[in-house]
Amino acid sequence: MPELRLGTAGWSVPREVAERFAGPGTHLERYARTMNAVEINSSFYRPHRRATYARWAASTPPDFRFAVKTPRVLTQEQRLREPEAGLDRFASEVEGLGDRLGAVLVQTPPSLVFDEADATRFFDAAAARLPVPIACEPRHASWFAPEVDAWLKDRRIARVAADPAPVSGAGAPGGWRGLTYIRLHGAPRIYYSAYSPETLAATAERLRREAADAPTWCVFDNTAAGHALPNALTVMAASGQEPK
Repeated sequence: MPELRLGTAGWSVPREVAERFAGPGTHLERYARTMNAVEINSSFYRPHRRATYARWAASTPPDFRFAVKTPRVLTQEQRLREPEAGLDRFASEVEGLGDRLGAVLVQTPPSLVFDEADATRFFDAAAARLPVPIACEPRHASWFAPEVDAWLKDRRIARVAADPAPVSGAGAPGGWRGLTYIRLHGAPRIYYSAYSPETLAATAERLRREAADAPTWCVFDNTAAGHALPNALTVMAASGQEPK
């Protein structure tokens, strides 16, 4: 069967859909009874203890998976340089998720031009420390050149398909196609806007096609006004993925 992971950035449950997540337990426990994946973005801003990740993992069913975003100190501040110590800490922390860890997300800043030496050192170090697929969301046009796409493919790094696309080509997945990772940030207003019914229907069809070829993640990041989870539920129903 195709593997389709559908979820949101974080596990907040807005009032609009609260009845779909009723029952006992924490927000994560209630979220994970319906959804099969979540993306942890808070790790970008601050570290979490290994015990915290272990507690989160224990709150979810065996078939639930987490994607975790790498810390901003590695990507925004160090800009992929000298990553080993930071990746050691990050890998040690997320190890607390055990087999619930499904993917790692690396988002680079819009100003970061592709540098092969820096990128090679970073992603080789990440692959050596992290036992799951890596998805990269670059936001500078230099990362979308054909030779960089081939470089990503050779290193088994999936390039994220993002909406809205910050540069030409960013709306389509690239790099290693053994994983498809789609991040939907909201449009026209990023992080705030809900997607239209027509866009959600097209997204569901897109996910059916993508998941037929490779494990596929789709994360709604339009969380600021509470639209992510309602949008994800609509796509879940339209794609034929039954709530758990």
